Amino acid sequence: MRRRTTFRVLGAMTVVAAVAGGVAFLGDGGALGLLGEGRGTGGSRTSGDLPPATATVVRTDLVQSKTVDGRLDFAQRRPVRSAVAGTVTVAAAEGRTLTRGQALYELDDKPVTLLYGPVPMFREMRTGDRGTDVLQLERNLRDLGHGAGLYVDTRYDKDTETAVKRWQKSLNREPTGKVGRGHVVFQPGEVKVVSVDAALADQVGPDEPVLTIASTKPVVRAHLDQTDGALTAAGTKVEITLPSGKTVAGRVDGTVRPEETGSGDGAGAQEGIVVEVVLDGGASAAAGEDTKAPASVKFVSEARKGVLAVPVEAVLALRGENGGYGLQIVRGTTTTTIRVETGMTADGQIEVSGPDVREGLKVGVAAS
Repeated sequence: MRRRTTFRVLGAMTVVAAVAGGVAFLGDGGALGLLGEGRGTGGSRTSGDLPPATATVVRTDLVQSKTVDGRLDFAQRRPVRSAVAGTVTVAAAEGRTLTRGQALYELDDKPVTLLYGPVPMFREMRTGDRGTDVLQLERNLRDLGHGAGLYVDTRYDKDTETAVKRWQKSLNREPTGKVGRGHVVFQPGEVKVVSVDAALADQVGPDEPVLTIASTKPVVRAHLDQTDGALTAAGTKVEITLPSGKTVAGRVDGTVRPEETGSGDGAGAQEGIVVEVVLDGGASAAAGEDTKAPASVKFVSEARKGVLAVPVEAVLALRGENGGYGLQIVRGTTTTTIRVETGMTADGQIEVSGPDVREGLKVGVAAS
């Protein structure tokens, strides 16, 4: 997908004086008037010196930003890999949200069940085992309604075995009282199936991906250039235009590895930085949006609120011993040049300040 990028930042003003022509130029192409040494600031001039155009000093907000294409997705994409070899007899349903106790898929006609917990399934659990994995298994058995007489702790005892057998019967599994590595998948909470990696009747081996899941929290993933590292800081504010045209606020949650994007648009192969942006409105903000259509993400790198600004073309490059910048103030048929300090530049406007600058002044603008 072609990425649309606009970066409206002029940055520091680099002036190249063309002395013979009496004009200086900004690096961005905006013309600066060039005053000779005999025409210092503060003096008045007659109508013969009136500029070709004028503008007004305004009080406004200046924002430096970069806009790139993004795509709606869900946070924390990760693959689910089979722990054992087998044949997929019920494939995952893409787009489905699964909760505790539901089957992610079936292998050899037996469900691989989603349970909640931070500790991955790393061993077969049986009577006599101890550990935090046993503790989270017992919590799930209790929350699924199979915990009668079960004391939830880190010991896999006879009561645990009995509860496991009740749960296995409910799944139409052989009630062995043991939980094999290929029987369950522990995840932090409910998940959304975002892609299917193994279809019905596919044979999978240990550690082969069967499906890709994510959290149910919607995000927008966007690509930035390597030089945009400052925009990737967690908490950076963004403005997102969703596929429907609706604009919502968001913030950068962090960066992800290219292989985690998996959005099917070739994004993982692109160079640069992939950022994950969360929507302030959460799931409701993205409800009904087309996840296959591009979104637009505007990153705000700097903002100046309520500053005085003029068009870039209004700033004069002052010659002489002190140099610097100025504005040509127009009052009726006379003009006066005042010295100003310049600041941030964005969207064709530049921040100006100084003791003689105030909102509403009419200033000369160089011919375009």
